[in-house]
Amino acid sequence: MKRVKRQNQKTSQRIKRVRAVILGTAKKPRCTVFRSNANLYIQLIDDENQSTLVAGKLTDVKDAKVDGMTIGVAKAFELGKLVATKALEKKIDSAIFDRGRYRYHGKIKALAEGLREGGLKI
Repeated sequence: MKRVKRQNQKTSQRIKRVRAVILGTAKKPRCTVFRSNANLYIQLIDDENQSTLVAGKLTDVKDAKVDGMTIGVAKAFELGKLVATKALEKKIDSAIFDRGRYRYHGKIKALAEGLREGGLKI
């Protein structure tokens, strides 16, 4: 029980450390990521008005085939491109990437690269 409690404390410390310097606005929202065991969620959040501007999840992606990537990573890449196009439709051209408690590798890295390729500056 103590081990689980300590892990939760370390996770919340990591989240606070990453988000301490990040604040999203309407022109440059915070692009936050959440990973569950089955899905990947992304939101562009305006922290000043406390509203979500654009959102997407991994189930929104139909087909994803990118050379040199596994299926999950390729879907994360396509999700990034999808959310970037949604953001550009709402005239959002840049964002601050908030990886939360997750390391910048694998699906999280592919998601960020997809956002960049879709035209969003992060």
